[in-house]
Amino acid sequence: MSLDHAETKPHERLASALSGDMVAVNALIQKRMASRHAPRIPEVSAHLIDAGGKRLRPLLTLAAARLCGYAGDHHIRLAATVEFIHTATLLHDDVVDESGKRRGRPTANLLWDNKSSVLVGDYLFARSFQLMVETGSLRVLDILANAAATIAEGEVLQLTAAQDLATTEDIYLQIVRGKTAALFSAATQVGGVIADAGAEAEQALFDYGDALGISFQIVDDLLDYDGDSGATGKNVGDDFRERKLTLPVIKAVAAADDEERAFWRRVIAKGDQQDGDLEHAMALMARHGTLAATRDDAIAWSDTAKAAILRLPEGDLRGMLHDLADYVVARIS
Repeated sequence: MSLDHAETKPHERLASALSGDMVAVNALIQKRMASRHAPRIPEVSAHLIDAGGKRLRPLLTLAAARLCGYAGDHHIRLAATVEFIHTATLLHDDVVDESGKRRGRPTANLLWDNKSSVLVGDYLFARSFQLMVETGSLRVLDILANAAATIAEGEVLQLTAAQDLATTEDIYLQIVRGKTAALFSAATQVGGVIADAGAEAEQALFDYGDALGISFQIVDDLLDYDGDSGATGKNVGDDFRERKLTLPVIKAVAAADDEERAFWRRVIAKGDQQDGDLEHAMALMARHGTLAATRDDAIAWSDTAKAAILRLPEGDLRGMLHDLADYVVARIS
């Protein structure tokens, strides 16, 4: 999901406030993605890492640590760790999804091959564990290792739930917590852990990252049906054409009568899509108010994130994180 098209950009304010730290993070990323013996590793890594992403997840780690008064340098390692985990999952996801484009550029698996993408992703995962071990904190290792496992679990669950009309909102939420929110919540939580902020602050940071990640993904799924393709970089209905059971469709299936369920079974479960089916799907969503209900869910999770961050010490960084939760839902509210 792009964060470029709202009126204010709190992620840019975060990047500015933490610019010194981000310079150090980027330098560490460049150093640790190098390989003396396999030059393809930095080639493939740099293609994605240097593609203009917002570095949102490492920014969350840096902001959480600084918000909790941390004055050391382990947060730099943890921010790089988070970015490596994120990049590794993207490399693997593009292979699984057979994607040809990411961030407006050809994917690594298209430019090189699936084998390179998978193996370089594995390398970055290994690098991430080396970095987190260097902090000397078993608690940090536990949180990030659990997040990596949860991400993989969420991706497998999504694979098994794909095109299954029995998929419920609870299952969807479990998938989203895995593939998106787990790394958000780990990114914020470890910032508090490395700062020795205490159990209450650590929980607040976890709750913030979890809710922010869920809201982030719901908005992404909603914009596939209710967004501006020029702003999102995606064509309206891409998820429908790929037969993805995202929240707007799950809500529509749950509310469907027998005739409507037969339609969803044909286009999603069986993949028999014809001209006019997207428009009919949109009409069914409008009939049952599922886009509005999905929008309400995204805003509710944003509100949960804002409530969590207010449990932390006052300051500019807290304000930016609070605004970020508003910003994620700015285009749908």
